[in-house]
Amino acid sequence: MTDEQDNVQDEPLPVGHVPVLTEPLLDLVKLPTDGIAADATVGHGGHSLLFGQTLGPEGLLIGLDVDPNSLEAARSTLSGLSCRVILVRENFARIGEVLRHQGVGRVHLILADLGFCSAQMEDAERGLSFQTPMPLDMRLDDRLDVTAADLVNKLSQTELADLIYEYGQDRASRRIARFIVQQRSVKKLTVTTELATVVCKALKQSPRRGRIHPATRTFQALRIAVNDEMDNLDNLLKQAPKLLLPGGYIAIISFHSLEDGRVKRNFLQNKEEGVYEILTKKPIIAERQEALRNPRARSATLRIARRTTLE
Repeated sequence: MTDEQDNVQDEPLPVGHVPVLTEPLLDLVKLPTDGIAADATVGHGGHSLLFGQTLGPEGLLIGLDVDPNSLEAARSTLSGLSCRVILVRENFARIGEVLRHQGVGRVHLILADLGFCSAQMEDAERGLSFQTPMPLDMRLDDRLDVTAADLVNKLSQTELADLIYEYGQDRASRRIARFIVQQRSVKKLTVTTELATVVCKALKQSPRRGRIHPATRTFQALRIAVNDEMDNLDNLLKQAPKLLLPGGYIAIISFHSLEDGRVKRNFLQNKEEGVYEILTKKPIIAERQEALRNPRARSATLRIARRTTLE
């Protein structure tokens, strides 16, 4: 896989949530025993556990997540660590605010795994699966106001086409939008499998044809829009230099080219300004064995930079 490839995250196979790309992360990121690590997407705590085990009693691990179920899972996962652990239900776009509230100025590590976990995919209330009938929701944070059903049933045909093209990078976006508008004029789309069926009809493809489901790009686009994922990522990247100590690391795991492109451009800009040293000259992807063990890793891309100076 290269930078230019579009590694769309297809629906993962039903495996437990396993952290991806852990070996290169631990090889490149070295924390002092009294270090401070901020896991911007703590999830079930897999990555945090690995770094937390390198911290001593003077160390601090701060984990953010918008999903209360994930925070409960992380609390259990991290309960045996000797370092102090603080878990906060908040979006990583507000990471600076969270750190200030905890009395933390700068940290040794900011880590973000931008993918969603298998438990969220299987959660009937999330509406992320196009293979199982679920409410057409897609909110990773249930405090948000707008659902995928709202977008699908209320946006104009042009707005839908633009959304699917921009965030799903699907060249058939206009045709898909037209089919959606035609279907909703008969009956509102409220179930994930209903939308998936419409997309398959628009593309004249069977859901069983090929490895990637025909609705993958449309579902990705709606999820990104519902959760404002691109703006949130931009906010995290913008804040990071001011939150990292000299020699501190920022490590981002992306799952599609829209995310990875933003991370790449941000790292390069900060390198040109003398703020970052980029440790991953090329994005790191999973070795074949890891991809076979953990299907979620097959589309994961890791970039790491290190803070060089303070302004």
